[in-house]
Amino acid sequence: MKPQTNGTHTHMPKPVYDEGDVTVLWNQAVHTDREVTANRPDIIIKNKKEKTRTLIDVAISADRNVVQKEAEKKLKYKSLCTEIQRMWNLKCTITPVIIGATGIVTRSLRKNLEAVPGNIR
Repeated sequence: MKPQTNGTHTHMPKPVYDEGDVTVLWNQAVHTDREVTANRPDIIIKNKKEKTRTLIDVAISADRNVVQKEAEKKLKYKSLCTEIQRMWNLKCTITPVIIGATGIVTRSLRKNLEAVPGNIR
């Protein structure tokens, strides 16, 4: 992993962040019984109390492709989400976060972010 630098600040996210009932995994593969090609979303949020998994994938796209890219991300991780539900009997959701090169976002971005557990503001 390469640290992110913006001139004066360097940030390297921890691969695993654990806080009570919630664990956040960054850039971690999910191992399943069946082969799943897309098994490494950008962020995985495990909520042990609610028995849920949220798969978050982030992308910057050309402005004209944000809706298409959001649909691609949902389709890409659908089989992984299905396997998580099957293997561990957990509710799994896919949350794509797609932002256009000039800041354009899809209409569903706010709803998608509000569904993410925790305080995002």
